[in-house]
Amino acid sequence: MTPAQLKDELIAYSKTIGIDKIGFASADPFLTLKERLQTQQALGYQSGFEEPDIDKRVYPEKILPKARSIISIALAYPSKMKNPPKSKKGERRGVFCRASWGKDYHDILRDRLKKLEDFLLERVPDMKVLSMVDTGALSDRAVAERAGIGWSGKNCGVITPEFGSYVYLGDLVTTIPFPPDIPLTDQCGTCNKCVDACPTGALIQGGQLDSQKCIAFLTQTKGFLPEKYRKKLGNRLYGCDTCQQVCPANKGKNFHFHEEMEPDPEIAKPKLIPLLTMSNREFKEKFGHVSGSWRGKKPIQRNAILALAHFKEEAALPILADLLRQDPRPVIRGTAGWALGKIGGPEVETWLKDALKREKDEDVRAEISRGLEILAYGDSGNGKETEDSIR
Repeated sequence: MTPAQLKDELIAYSKTIGIDKIGFASADPFLTLKERLQTQQALGYQSGFEEPDIDKRVYPEKILPKARSIISIALAYPSKMKNPPKSKKGERRGVFCRASWGKDYHDILRDRLKKLEDFLLERVPDMKVLSMVDTGALSDRAVAERAGIGWSGKNCGVITPEFGSYVYLGDLVTTIPFPPDIPLTDQCGTCNKCVDACPTGALIQGGQLDSQKCIAFLTQTKGFLPEKYRKKLGNRLYGCDTCQQVCPANKGKNFHFHEEMEPDPEIAKPKLIPLLTMSNREFKEKFGHVSGSWRGKKPIQRNAILALAHFKEEAALPILADLLRQDPRPVIRGTAGWALGKIGGPEVETWLKDALKREKDEDVRAEISRGLEILAYGDSGNGKETEDSIR
């Protein structure tokens, strides 16, 4: 069987196992990508979650000797939730981004890639293969672009003609010399909506992202969130979809092909106050199967506190006061102190001053002091944000 014949068989097989699009690329070095990655590194735009060795991201042979081809797969995920719960006073809700709806996409794509591996190994037993999803050395976006899956949009996502950018990507590097597909031409044109809409200005220009400013990255950090980004966070608990929501290529794109990707509304848009008292076990039982749980509960709880401050939710005052007094984690204590100042109330000043007398951690003390300052003098940003509704 020739590589071309095997390619045709693999494409046909992929449709039977729930792969929505498949493309084939050469394993030649990604030299243009190398220049972009070096620029990102020099400017300090990297998130720190990437493979640190740029050569491994650029030269496929460094991760699989004698690599000849890379297979790229795409699975479409839903952009709209059926019957999303309403966020209302006293029962405010946070939001997980669409990429954290349903079962963790890493597990879903690994399942599909394993099936492709087994299919190929049955036919070419001596081939070598390496699959990766998101956390691998190669750039999923660069591979998908070369393989004709879609074009690389100004929002730094791959935009497919069929499904927009609402797709998960996975790669399979192989020693089989498959005929490559033709890359698509850039179709963003003069549209700049994603760049203009980015809440923090993280999209510096089309296709260049300062990860350190990106809300999707910021929601995953574990320390104190810089105050200048807090009101930008809105009610987001994990991730950000703004650059996808405003993209014209995504208009009308909403696919429900995969049952395991369907969101549980109470997980994708959970009530905020109950999140604050969850044990590790309770958090894992409820959220452990979604991709947004990978950093643990602390970032989610911190973001929930910020969301309650965003809503100025008075019903949260007692629990925030308890966190300020008793939580062993400085980030949670400090963020609670800041949030109390944002929300305000007749007892808040006393709570904050009492906490300031007891608190030893300097970072937490700074947050409490800032809460007192906001309480006394106000904050021009208070109450002006609107909830990021799921559309």
